[in-house]
Amino acid sequence: MRHRIVGELMTSAVVHVGPDTGFKEITRLLAENDITSVPVLDDQDRPLGLVSEADLILNQAAQEDPAGLLITPHLPSAARARSRATTAGELMTSPAVCARPEWTVVEAARLMQRKRLKRLLVVDEAGRLVGIVSRADLLRVYLRHDRAIREEIRNDVLFHVLGIAPDSLDVQVADGQVSLAGRVDRRSVIPVLERLCRSVDGVISVTNRLDHRTDDAAPLQTAG
Repeated sequence: MRHRIVGELMTSAVVHVGPDTGFKEITRLLAENDITSVPVLDDQDRPLGLVSEADLILNQAAQEDPAGLLITPHLPSAARARSRATTAGELMTSPAVCARPEWTVVEAARLMQRKRLKRLLVVDEAGRLVGIVSRADLLRVYLRHDRAIREEIRNDVLFHVLGIAPDSLDVQVADGQVSLAGRVDRRSVIPVLERLCRSVDGVISVTNRLDHRTDDAAPLQTAG
């Protein structure tokens, strides 16, 4: 069993800018490439930060209303300085939060969730940019065919990991939802099997209809 890794899902051709790239050029690149952010790289292709639409929109948000109908917003000093920035180096959010190509989708998703990010820059061992991975990229695992999920559960989870004959249990997958039925030798195997099935990429839910022959999880009876 293995989770898909970032290197399999990331976009390798990444539009990027240098720290001296101007505001208007950044805006043009976002519009022409239909993207919402660009990484800022140094002269050795190492990420310095990221400029997003949110960074650029500060310029408009800080402007006064010509009609005098809107109150000029009070911005923190850092945001006020960035609202007047003209280059990528001044606009960017830094440091860049990065992932590695060998990370699993679980590792990348947890970092995104913890940092509340929509994307991660992907760097090699030398810290050079090799790609970018987004939430949408990670969600592609849920597009796996049901047949592929079923075969992974039967061959990898049942046979290779647990040593259970695949045909001894009924494994059904519909729209990523797994249903398990049949009888296993020991009751203690059931929660392990369910947990392993949930960890298969593309699985949304697991319905457990399993029975057991031996209740090895029952407390031992002592003579009174």
